[in-house]
Amino acid sequence: MLEVKSISKSFDGFKAVNNANLEVEKGEIVAVIGPNGAGKTTLFNLITGILKPDNGKVFFKGEDITGLHPYQVCRKRISRSFQIVNVFQRLTVFENVQVSVLSRQKKTWNLFTPSTKLVIKETNEILESVGLIKKKNRTTALLSHGDRKVLEIAMALGGNPEFLILDEPTAGMAPEETARCIELIKHLSEKLGLTILFCEHDMEIVFGIANRIMVMVRGATIVQGGCDEVRCNQAVQDAYLGRSDVCLM
Repeated sequence: MLEVKSISKSFDGFKAVNNANLEVEKGEIVAVIGPNGAGKTTLFNLITGILKPDNGKVFFKGEDITGLHPYQVCRKRISRSFQIVNVFQRLTVFENVQVSVLSRQKKTWNLFTPSTKLVIKETNEILESVGLIKKKNRTTALLSHGDRKVLEIAMALGGNPEFLILDEPTAGMAPEETARCIELIKHLSEKLGLTILFCEHDMEIVFGIANRIMVMVRGATIVQGGCDEVRCNQAVQDAYLGRSDVCLM
């Protein structure tokens, strides 16, 4: 479904992403891991059009989407969440998701129909699917950090994606919130049929839910494969632990 070929991005001579490669098949949950500064978020920004690559290509379902604007990528049914929560603090939970659905349906410039009458059913269904329906009238600023992270995923679902990108979805969460988020990711994959690409520092989460893993070091892909293959790969051990005689986890 997604193929990234030899993509690179430099900032003032520093190669944040260095000829990275990535493949994600339809229906998979694929994790991107690597030490801090490995280039994971930059890679996601290149895929979603926030940054333009210096070289390389991004293909989605066989179509070259390299260099498209973020809104164009979104209309290809690719949605994402961010490492730092990106929601409308002064709107309610319901309104945050409603705005996303209205944007996808290109109804944000309708001056003659009040928004209170639009996409009510679809917005409620999304909130139900992520477990926020009981908090739909709560102002977003009053939510816990974990609920805001889940709300951002709900907003991504408002774009009706086939492919969902999650940048550190459990970062900063309490243990019970983390467990809830893991179950949500599994639900999105198993029940809604979404293909999911995510990055995460918690190796227990990565090896617990990913079908395959891509490892980045200094902007480059050093391996992509199944969990068992990656777990004891010498290059991965060297990158994480400085030794090759032990396995992650």
